Amino acid sequence: MNLVVIGSGYVGLVSGACFSDFGHDVICVDKDESKIGQLRDGGVPIYEPGLDDLVRTGIKSGRLRFTTDVHEAVAGADAVFIAVGTPSRRGDGHADMVYVHAAAQEIAAALTGFTVIVNKSTVPVGTGDEVERIIRQTSPDADFTVVSNPEFLREGAAINDFKRPDRVVIGGDDQRGLAVMREVYRPLVIGRSTVVEMSRRSAELTKYAGNAFLATKIAFINEIADLCEKVGADVLEVAYGIGLDNRIGSKFLHAGPGYGGSCFPKDTLALLKTADDFDTPQRIVEAVVNANDRRKRAMGRKVIDVLDGDVRGRRIAILGLTFKPNTDDMRDAPAIAIVRALQDAGAQVHAHDPVGMEQAKKVLSNVIYHDDPYDAMDSAHAVVIVTEWDSFRALALPRIKSLLLQPVMVDLRNIYSRDIVEAAGLTYYAVGR
Repeated sequence: MNLVVIGSGYVGLVSGACFSDFGHDVICVDKDESKIGQLRDGGVPIYEPGLDDLVRTGIKSGRLRFTTDVHEAVAGADAVFIAVGTPSRRGDGHADMVYVHAAAQEIAAALTGFTVIVNKSTVPVGTGDEVERIIRQTSPDADFTVVSNPEFLREGAAINDFKRPDRVVIGGDDQRGLAVMREVYRPLVIGRSTVVEMSRRSAELTKYAGNAFLATKIAFINEIADLCEKVGADVLEVAYGIGLDNRIGSKFLHAGPGYGGSCFPKDTLALLKTADDFDTPQRIVEAVVNANDRRKRAMGRKVIDVLDGDVRGRRIAILGLTFKPNTDDMRDAPAIAIVRALQDAGAQVHAHDPVGMEQAKKVLSNVIYHDDPYDAMDSAHAVVIVTEWDSFRALALPRIKSLLLQPVMVDLRNIYSRDIVEAAGLTYYAVGR
């Protein structure tokens, strides 16, 4: 099939590359000429494991192309995916729909023949109706339908998630459009049905509700971790115990410094704004948002407290800056609040992240960055593990002990065993243990 993806950011590029790998002919569109030039040369502007190889394979096969010309790309397409950004709007937290609406207008002017317009971006309930209205207003005679097809990609595992999804949600009621979407995703339907069809508004809400529920699990286990510390319990044991209940499950029950990234923060806020618009308060989600904001700041205070409440003039080593491993994404990363809390208290922050330091430099100032984690720890008064990169799981603990001015490790991801760390002569502080 001939597919077009408007927007060559994280979702658009992963989707386009994977679609082309399925055998579809794909054109990815973006207004950023430098990005398109880089992609045409086989370069990838974002870090996602395996994506660079997939893009180069698609280009070599001739099934994956890149352009800045929306009109040229859309003419003759079977389906056009809108995969542009929907960041939180400053002031009210609502998803900013300016890019989605602009894409709809440009698509409308280029349509030829029946075309399925697919909202791949994370959008509030009713966006499909608005996109349909914009297109009909711009091109009254256009033959099209609008469907919702939210993405459920995890940064760091996006290609596997796309190719081996637990579900593909398609929202719409036009049978021609649904038939096209079934053909688009036919390579995924092998032996079992992964495609779930529902109404367009239900599909739009499914994405927000899913992310809000996962965020709730994170906020819940973080508060249980605080209780564990007070009563002498171990949150790892508690999480394991409750996770064995298949009604609860073990995923997203890992205590830590709070959630971040491109989805949970903005999607929970957008859900709250939508609920407010419809006068249907979401008090649980509201509590989750507030708890997560407090959590990040509390982790900064935790580091200060283990150093007797005084970090002024002290050097603190931060290992991990991105909101999760296997990505360079710094959006709403817990490290931002932690670093700023330490700096506000007078600490000198030295940091290392395997791939995220260039992005971190855009949001964090007065931080000294190191290409080697041991250089960051040299002469520090404490080392703080903020992101659970694999390269931090087997650090040379005796070497750390020899480098630190004070033998203090604060493990905000619980990736180490207390016995092992303390056997190396370090004082160990974890979360909920």
